[in-house]
Amino acid sequence: MNKDKAQARREHLVRMRAEQKRKERRSALFMWGIGGLVIIVLVGLVGFYVVNDRSQKSLSGVKSFAYKGSEHTWDKVAYKEDPPAGGPHNFYWQNCGIYDKPIHDEHGVHSLEHGAVWITYRPDLPQADLDKLKSLASSDFMLLSPYEGLPGPVVVSSWNHQLVLNGADDPRLPVYIKKYKQNPTYTPEFGSACDRGIGTTADQPLPPADPAVDPHAEASAQPSAEPSTGATTEPSAAPSAAPSKAPSPAAS
Repeated sequence: MNKDKAQARREHLVRMRAEQKRKERRSALFMWGIGGLVIIVLVGLVGFYVVNDRSQKSLSGVKSFAYKGSEHTWDKVAYKEDPPAGGPHNFYWQNCGIYDKPIHDEHGVHSLEHGAVWITYRPDLPQADLDKLKSLASSDFMLLSPYEGLPGPVVVSSWNHQLVLNGADDPRLPVYIKKYKQNPTYTPEFGSACDRGIGTTADQPLPPADPAVDPHAEASAQPSAEPSTGATTEPSAAPSAAPSKAPSPAAS
């Protein structure tokens, strides 16, 4: 009788141990399953973030043009794009900086030829957004000015390239600036200055024809201190620090 009880206890212990092992296996599988699911979710979220971030910062929407440099004119130019991203331009380039009034396209295009990036914005852009643009435009070789009739709240232009943006917070804006500002591949007059030009705004007339001005001469980098138009040589906000090297003889 005692033997039967002892055998029963042993069998009961075996069953209990087997059941415990089954529970442990189920718990382990459950935990591994939860862990694997968490890993899959995390990998998916990271992948989505990376893809979404790249998509938001993609410059695939940049429009490209094929304008040649070194075309100067004293006349008003009818550009195909608003704002323009290349083409014939005035003999004087626009001093890089921040302008509270529209500037002449003909001067702005000349600055693009020197490697500047020109940010234009709708005049009704909220002040908070404008402050963000001013912060971005505070570095060298940057132009900022209001512009009527833009296809979007903000448009950023460089020589032969242009991108319509959703606003000042558009993540593509700093990416665009980094890629195109003073990029020797896209800049016809790489190394030329973006200061010592002219600070005329669009409410002032274009400078009159001056046969003595030679955009390919060293002296042309500095127009007269007071052009006969009555324009000043400084923008509405002081331009950023001048580059250390003098402008190249080619000021086109």
